[in-house]
Amino acid sequence: MNVITVAAAVILNTQNQLLLVRKKNTQFFMQVGGKLELNEAPEQTMIREISEEISVKAEIQQFIGRFETLAANEANHQLVSYVYQVSLDQPPEIDAEIAEMKWIDLDDDQTLLAPLTKEIVIPWCKENIV
Repeated sequence: MNVITVAAAVILNTQNQLLLVRKKNTQFFMQVGGKLELNEAPEQTMIREISEEISVKAEIQQFIGRFETLAANEANHQLVSYVYQVSLDQPPEIDAEIAEMKWIDLDDDQTLLAPLTKEIVIPWCKENIV
């Protein structure tokens, strides 16, 4: 099975809603983030991707962990994710390859979520934030 390595952001607002994005030509909502470039640390990837995808500067609050799930949009791919809780310096705006962005409640069951979001991020948020 092919492996994709990414950095992913957990971004919460003051109502404890989670920021998710959907990339163009895909159906799953997921964390802001993306693939590590050659010789790039996950923290660098995280800051770069946030800037590219939602046009804001971010500050990493904490490293949540390294997780393995199935990839949402690439069949037969394993996703290795370095997940960080981050804060933004201003409201996010859609940029780059993002088709849609939204804040969801942690008990949202209407949105089509990526495996990482559903299996790792939302349970972590429910345990650690609320």
